[in-house]
Amino acid sequence: MVFTIAHITDPHLSPAPRPGLGDLKLKRVMGYINWRRARERLNDMGMLARLVADLRAQHPDHIAVTGDLVNIAMPAEFRRAAAWMAALGDPHNVSFVPGNHDAYVRQAMPLLEATFAPWTTSDKPQGGQFPYLRVRGEIAIIGLTSGVPTGPLMATGRLGADQLAAFAEILRETGAKGLARVVLIHHPPVDRATAPLRGLTDAAPFERIVRDRGAEAILHGHTHKQLVRSLPSRASHTVGGAVPVLGAPSAAAAARDPRYRAAYHLVKLQREGERWKVTARARGLSLETEAIGEREALRV
Repeated sequence: MVFTIAHITDPHLSPAPRPGLGDLKLKRVMGYINWRRARERLNDMGMLARLVADLRAQHPDHIAVTGDLVNIAMPAEFRRAAAWMAALGDPHNVSFVPGNHDAYVRQAMPLLEATFAPWTTSDKPQGGQFPYLRVRGEIAIIGLTSGVPTGPLMATGRLGADQLAAFAEILRETGAKGLARVVLIHHPPVDRATAPLRGLTDAAPFERIVRDRGAEAILHGHTHKQLVRSLPSRASHTVGGAVPVLGAPSAAAAARDPRYRAAYHLVKLQREGERWKVTARARGLSLETEAIGEREALRV
C-alpha cells in the first residue's frame, strides 16, 4: 500500500483585520502591529493560491493542515479560514490542527472549535475534540492541539496531561493493528527546537510517549522553516526504526531564504512487509524564480 499526504501549514491568511473597539485585547493590538510591520510584506495570497492549485494537482490521498490559518483570531478571519479549508477538498480527505495564532486569545476558543469541526471529526468518539483519530485505509491520522491562549510576546504551545494520556492510548491501539501512525501537531514536538517562549512546553513527555509507543511520522508547522528531524523509538514500525519529524515552511511566505520560502511537503508512506518506508519531497516557490514546482527530496 502507498499513501501520500500533502502537508501544508502556516498560511496566515491575509490581510489581518484591524481590531475594533470591542476587540482591543493587548495581544490582538500587538499582533496587528506585528502583521503590518513584518508579515504583510511577506505574505503573498496570490502565490498561496497558485501553491494550493499545484497541491491539488498532485492528487494526494489526504491533506494535512497544521495550523495558523489566521493572524489575531478575529471572527472575520475564521470565516475566511473556513472557506479556504473547504476549497482544499472534502473534509473526509482534509485534516486540521490549530496553531497558536488560531488560539490567539481565550475569547476566540469557542469559535475556533466550531469553525474547524468538519476537519477535526474523530472516527473514535471521546471526551473532547482532541486528540482525534481518523483512519484512512492503513493510515491512522492523529491530530493534537498545541494551540493555547498565551500572554503578549509569547507563542508557546501545550498539550496537557489529559491529551497526552489519550494520545498514548491511541498510539497503543493503532500500533497494535499495524497501522502507520501519522501525528499532526502545530508546535515542533522536539525539545529545544524553537526559541524561548515559542516552543512546546511539554515536548519532553511527548518524546517519551513516542519513544515508548511509537509512530511512523510527525508533521508540524510553527517555525515557518523547513525542518527535518527524528525521534528514536523502540516501538516505531518505520524502516530504520526512527520517527521522522517534518516541519514545512509557511505556505504564503515569499521569503528569499530557501529554508523559509513557501512550500508544502508530499509525504509518502509505503508498506514493506511489517514495516513502513517514509519518504518526502517539497514542492513550492522556486528558489530562483516565482514559479511553483518541484523543489527537493527531504532526507528523512
